[in-house]
Amino acid sequence: MWRRIIYHPEVNYALRQTLVLCLPVAIGWLLGDLQKGLLFSLVPACCNIAGLDTPHKRFFKRLIIGGSLFAISSILLQWLTLYQVPLPAILVGLALLLGVTGEISPLHGRLLPAFLIAAIFTLSLIGRAPLWEAPVLYILGTIWYGLFNGFWFWLWKEQPMRETLSLLYRELADYCDAKYSLLTELTDPEKALPPLLARQQKVVDLITLCYQQMHMLAANNDTHYKRLTRAFQVALDLQEHISVSLHQPDEVQRLVEQSHAEAVIRWNAKTIADRLRELADDILYHKFPPAFDMDKPLSALEKIARQNQDNPVGSFCYYHFSRIARVLKTQRPLFQRDLMADRQRRLPLLPALRSYLSFKSAALRTAARFAVMLAFASQIAMLFNIPKPYWILMTVMFVSQNGYSATRVRIQHRALGTLAGLIIAAATLQFHVPESWVLLLMLAITLISYLFIRKYYGWATIGFTVTAVYTLQLLTLNGAQFLLPRLLDTLMGCMIAFGGMVWLWPQWQSGLLRQNAHDALEADQEALRLLLSDDHDPSKLAYQRIRVNQAHNALFNSLNQAMQEPGFNANYLNDMKLWVTHSQYIVEHVNAMTILAREHTMLTPNLAEGYLQSCEIALQRCQQRLEYDGPGNNANVLEAPQDMHEGPVTILERHVKRILSHLNAMHTISSLTWCQRPHHGRWLTRTLGKRAKAR
Repeated sequence: MWRRIIYHPEVNYALRQTLVLCLPVAIGWLLGDLQKGLLFSLVPACCNIAGLDTPHKRFFKRLIIGGSLFAISSILLQWLTLYQVPLPAILVGLALLLGVTGEISPLHGRLLPAFLIAAIFTLSLIGRAPLWEAPVLYILGTIWYGLFNGFWFWLWKEQPMRETLSLLYRELADYCDAKYSLLTELTDPEKALPPLLARQQKVVDLITLCYQQMHMLAANNDTHYKRLTRAFQVALDLQEHISVSLHQPDEVQRLVEQSHAEAVIRWNAKTIADRLRELADDILYHKFPPAFDMDKPLSALEKIARQNQDNPVGSFCYYHFSRIARVLKTQRPLFQRDLMADRQRRLPLLPALRSYLSFKSAALRTAARFAVMLAFASQIAMLFNIPKPYWILMTVMFVSQNGYSATRVRIQHRALGTLAGLIIAAATLQFHVPESWVLLLMLAITLISYLFIRKYYGWATIGFTVTAVYTLQLLTLNGAQFLLPRLLDTLMGCMIAFGGMVWLWPQWQSGLLRQNAHDALEADQEALRLLLSDDHDPSKLAYQRIRVNQAHNALFNSLNQAMQEPGFNANYLNDMKLWVTHSQYIVEHVNAMTILAREHTMLTPNLAEGYLQSCEIALQRCQQRLEYDGPGNNANVLEAPQDMHEGPVTILERHVKRILSHLNAMHTISSLTWCQRPHHGRWLTRTLGKRAKAR
């Protein structure tokens, strides 16, 4: 029982965050200086936002950089304030100066909002503490945060990767269930595919996260992670076989009518899903899995496949289920992959600075957006005679996310959570509870809030608002006077953040769909070149297969977010939904072809070269169509050659032919779709080639 409590992801995370925040408060209270302890506990909030709690092979180096920049931002704000520099100008300068971190890498990009929040915290201390106190507080707080988290990750060394792998196995189980539970009910792809796409999206996201964690932890070179690395390779095999293409509704229906195949297939799928959920728990809670076999359901499926040899569905299911069963029984991958290093872009400082100084830099746009929002918020505060608008500025920083949809949801949760938290705080402040009981109550609320924050941000905001009011009460002995101003500040900050996300260089996903579609086609093209060439290196094939899945996933994520953007073109997005459906079919065919290539089920050189040329031409037609916004008949596209094959069609050829038919459909859809796409700004009117260079 204790394993399920201490190793549970939410409990483990909540315990770590609560202890790192509350231990300084407890020490300050015991030493008779509670105010210093409360101020000290604010530093871990900056460290959390900066991602300094991410396990990393350069963990302490990142802490040194983070603590130093916290102190520098604090010193700069106080020093410039002494020289009567206006607050809007200070915040603009800090945002643009430190925004270069976003150009180095995505993980470094998380440092910018944390530095700005550190400066905003410092703003509240001006006039109440000497100039040196805030920088020293940040340095000591970062040291404490690093030592505590270093000890915690040493104590639970493998836990972050275990949590991700456990989630991956659970999502694979849900995906397998969803794919085969409605085998005959949903034969229409437009109804059957969207829920499967959503589950496939979660699986690929978790695979990407595992790759990133292995790269950041250097897990390939650490013997502690050997078992987890093997479990990840097993998960890649499982995803490969579960997500292969089964788009033969007529053949499925015919097999079901001729036999009891539906019940047998569901039996096999349920057995696999139950085993995957069991393995997910075993990975998370450090247990060895019991023995496993699924000989009975497999033998029943083999019998159906043998009795219906003219129907490919039975053989297809038996082939993939038998290999999944072998993997689950042996707990070893079908082949050993060379898990290549994560290829995320990471620039040294000087090249990153050169890239950052370009108007085409996404990091510069992000920094400029923060700068304008903070400057506007501080200017509004000056008009309302608010000398230290730290609550407005922090609200802007807390609710601002990368995309429109995420920002809108965060704003709703923040506003409603703050309102509910202030009401609760106003009611409880009337009881005049002793200080020791207040601290115990704040400890309990903090723990409970961190249990919910990753899934239910609004509920967590209620708890954090209550603790913030009580912190002000303990610091100033008059927390009730802050209730109404804090509510107004929160609403003002939310409105400014929403306006900034909508009007200040927005990253509209509906406008980025075309580039993501182009990237997906490029990944498909590279995969087909590998699959239909003479070089069938299993590691390269496996890694390219994952890249194909990831590229399609980015496209699918963009489509989902675009559906929630204001003023979108419904016809355009409906067409894009169909385009993405065909792209998903290609991904599944690539998954199946990768398995066949590894098992040397290939074509003759001449036939492979002919099909590769056909695929190249079809892909180029789709890519060329993406370059133009005009009607399809005005585009200068290449014509696909006629089918040159004669004789019986092999399994691999069947996959290639289906890919060609999907590409042809995608080209037709593109001819109708791109001229309908919304134009949110002049930057979207450039051709795709220019925008690709800008990236």
